[in-house]
Amino acid sequence: MRYELMLPHQLRTAIAENWPVVLPLGVLEYHGEHMAVGMDTLAVIKMLDLVEREMPIVILPPFYYGAASYAVAPPEGSGSVHVESRSLAPFAEDLFFSLLRIGFRNIHAIIHHQTENFVAGMPTDLAFKTAGRQAIFRFLEKEHGEGWWGDEASANYYADHAAGANPFNWVQVHPLMSPDILANYPFDHAGEGETSLMLALCPEAVEMERVDENQGWYTASAKDASSEIGERGRDMILQRLRKLLG
Repeated sequence: MRYELMLPHQLRTAIAENWPVVLPLGVLEYHGEHMAVGMDTLAVIKMLDLVEREMPIVILPPFYYGAASYAVAPPEGSGSVHVESRSLAPFAEDLFFSLLRIGFRNIHAIIHHQTENFVAGMPTDLAFKTAGRQAIFRFLEKEHGEGWWGDEASANYYADHAAGANPFNWVQVHPLMSPDILANYPFDHAGEGETSLMLALCPEAVEMERVDENQGWYTASAKDASSEIGERGRDMILQRLRKLLG
């Protein structure tokens, strides 16, 4: 369900049943002359639309305003919007803290932008990862006071942690594509892989006749894109999200 359309009784059901609450996280960035600037975020949104048909989830309004950087192209006339990570972290912490106060304990942000470096981290995902941890610490102190971990009430912390009751899992950030998918699907920027994925998920975001107008090396393979290739990527991602959120 879309969060902004939910009524309070529906929110209480989602809390009681521990539905996944998912934030589509991304950027607005130049993706060549043939593709929409919202590609990275649209890929997450469209995949969550498919997941929503199969299981109860809460989809938060998407956040497009990440740290796109100007590594691909300067912003003038290209459409890239860059918000520094130092501005993202306070926003994200307040967002996650608010969701925890509402009662959610199964919160996820999913990102596609720059996730070939997800393990090491890049500005947007690092800002949201750190914010999630900070929000949890802040929430636990609000609920239980300073010294909550050292209190006798937390004596079973490690045992509970081993059993899966880890409060630091209440907020998680994930890449849209796992390492296994990256090994079996062309990962690129506005090339064959991303263009194919958009053809499968959001064809209105692609104009293949403009591929020849591209001049960047990173778009050279876009001419080989097809919806069939994109459907293969879509199916792998869908299988991953079923496990991640189910």
